[in-house]
Order: sequence, then C-alpha cells, then structure tokens
Amino acid sequence: MNAKKLLVVGAHSADFLWRSAGTIGVTVEQGGTATVLALSYGERGESGNLWRENPDQTVENVKRIRHEMAEEAAGHVGADFRCLDLGDYPLVMTDDAINELIRIILEEKPDVILTHTAKDPFNPDHPVAYQAVERARLLASGAGVASAFSRITPPDWYSFEPHQPELSEFYPNTFIDITPVMDKKIKAMNVMSAQGYLIDYYTELASRRGNHARRISGKNGVKFAEAHQRLVPWVVDRL
Repeated sequence: MNAKKLLVVGAHSADFLWRSAGTIGVTVEQGGTATVLALSYGERGESGNLWRENPDQTVENVKRIRHEMAEEAAGHVGADFRCLDLGDYPLVMTDDAINELIRIILEEKPDVILTHTAKDPFNPDHPVAYQAVERARLLASGAGVASAFSRITPPDWYSFEPHQPELSEFYPNTFIDITPVMDKKIKAMNVMSAQGYLIDYYTELASRRGNHARRISGKNGVKFAEAHQRLVPWVVDRL
C-alpha cells in the first residue's frame, strides 16, 4: 500500500477532529503523513464554553487556548497543525488568503485533500472553506499553462461528514475503517474541552458508520468508521 500525504482543511481549528481524526490516524499508521490546516480558530462561533467560563475572556486568549488544544489533539493522531487565523463568523477568504492556500497546497503536494461540504445550512463558514479549497486545488493543479505556473498532480478530493448530513447534500460513498485508531480519536476529542458536548455525538456516529461499513462490505471486524464523499471520479485501468 502506498503511503499517502493528507491535507485536511477546516474552517475552524477543531473541525478536523470530529470529522476526520480517525482517517488521519489510519493514514499515519499506514506510513503516511497528515497536515491539518485551519482557516480560523473558531474563536467567535465555536468557543462557547471558553467564553462562558471566564467573564474577562478575550479573543486573543481564546485563540491561544484553541491553538494549544488543536495542536495537542492533532498530535494524538500524528498530524501537524497550523492555522491561517483569518477570523470566523464570518470567515472571509480574500485574494491574499486564497493565494496563501494555493501556496500551501503547492508546498505540501498532498495526495488527498479533505474539507467541508459545499452546503451547510447551519454554519456560514463551512461552505466558504469548501469554495476556497475548490478554487485553490484547481489553481494549484489544473488551471494555467504549465510553463508559466507551478503545478502539482491533482490531489484526490473528499468532503468529510457534516454535522447535519441529510441537510447538507452529503452522500457518503467512502467509508474508512478507523477501528484500530478509535482510541486515539477519543483521546484527541477529549482534548477539545471548548466543544466537549460533541464528543459523545461523534463517538456514536463512528459506531453507526461502522455498522454501515460492515453491512456494505461484509467485513465484520469494522467497529468504527468515518464517512466521506469523494468529489472527483476514479480513474482506473480495470473494474
């Protein structure tokens, strides 16, 4: 099996954790590498616990705490963490921000990019992140003339599962068996106390998706799984 290089792009610093920490852990255990890139810290819209527990809380302190949490959580599944700190609610992707995202994709040369769905009626930042990744991936890999632009091989591209899949036009067509690393995912989720209410939800979801993966594949050893939607066609030499 070829080791993969994975780039996970989230609108906020913890988005990767709930939706793809298991996939990251499996990739790393198989000899691959993973980078988590957050476009913002989610300091305004994703950090309710941090604001409630401290009446003198500041934006900069929330960013610092969320950076530390995300970095530690990413470490539990073997990923590097970085954040562009673009601000959230709303997340705004300027031309400079898009160019920085393109530069990172060119630098990382990922085999696979994971990000949000194109629609999310409950979060205004997630579709913005999807659109930014869509544009940056095209400009880094396909648009322009090779002699005039640096280009990379087009990475495979997936959306990870949103919180409300049935309302976000998410159609899972790829299930990753995360059973061997589920303990790492749980350990990583427990770091993110700023959104601790999501831990039970995503533990249960991993079990439910494991059930779906077993029924689809007949692989009875799958206890936990993460679901993704592949966004580009497969190109193969045989079925």
